[in-house]
Amino acid sequence: MANFGPKDIKKLREMTEAGMMDCKNALKSSDGDMDKAVAWLRDQGMGAAAKKAGKTAAEGAITIKVEGNKAVIVEINSQTDFVAQNDKFQALLSTVVKHTFDNALADAESINSSEMKEESFAQYLSLQVATIGEKLVVRRSALIDADENTAVNGYVHSNLQNGVIIEAKCDSAKTAEAMTSTLKDVAMHAAAMSPSTLSYQDFDATFVADETKGRIVAIEKENEELVRLGKTPKNIPAYISMSQLTEEVLAEAKASLEAQLKAENKPEKIWDKIIPGKMARFISDNTTLDQEQCLLDQNFVMDDTKTVAEYIADKAKQAGGTAQITSFTRLEVGEGIEVAEEDFAAEVAAQMG
Repeated sequence: MANFGPKDIKKLREMTEAGMMDCKNALKSSDGDMDKAVAWLRDQGMGAAAKKAGKTAAEGAITIKVEGNKAVIVEINSQTDFVAQNDKFQALLSTVVKHTFDNALADAESINSSEMKEESFAQYLSLQVATIGEKLVVRRSALIDADENTAVNGYVHSNLQNGVIIEAKCDSAKTAEAMTSTLKDVAMHAAAMSPSTLSYQDFDATFVADETKGRIVAIEKENEELVRLGKTPKNIPAYISMSQLTEEVLAEAKASLEAQLKAENKPEKIWDKIIPGKMARFISDNTTLDQEQCLLDQNFVMDDTKTVAEYIADKAKQAGGTAQITSFTRLEVGEGIEVAEEDFAAEVAAQMG
């Protein structure tokens, strides 16, 4: 006895836009399992959802939901930016982010394998593909579900192309509450400045070493051109990250500065007023990688006299406590997706051949 009926055939047809007999055969071959039936149609190249499965979805939008000490961020991809702006896609965003938030789903895998009311999420998404008319992918997601001593916030850019959720551990619930609006500002900073990680301590030593070599070669080549044009060449740093500035390196730098001051006949009694500033400049000149890629080490866009870490510490102090950013997630639509260039002429020729 078949494990499906006319209602199941009708539902599969609505989800995939495949023919009625194709849907019947799909359900028959999958013993009534709707997910397997969709996969069967896809494998056979039948139906709107199945045919769109091979398309590249590199456009789309980022959405977030933040309430109290909890936040989620989700990236949903579509094939075109036009579809990403229509009302049906926006409704999809709202439904998925609410589902993710309400069920505290930690990542995209959890979302895609979850259940929604009386159907699987995969079934729901397949129906959206048929309705919206493009391949849709819930590609990435992240969750922050913290305690009352943790400040949580987020930001999504007005064009929905990038967004951030962020958290900071605080000494008390009172400080966490006071820091919430500050975290919104830092999330906006992260959205604009694109840090890839939280701190230089996250860097792999091999990555830093390779990056150092690459930057030195690049500056050397640039300097050759500057010299040819009669311009001042750029300084070539020996280091690019705080992870390289060991106690020995810093001690050597300080000794070099003292020797320089001595050669300039600067009175030794004023060295302690000069050296801190010069050491700060040395560290700044030799931590360019951190400043580019590490959130805590970037100069805060709303007050570039402070790093993000310093700004957070100052704001927490003003609130009568302490706070430290412990994690953030920044997503940008389509990053890392390779889109194959379509040869339209070749496609037409192949169809005519």
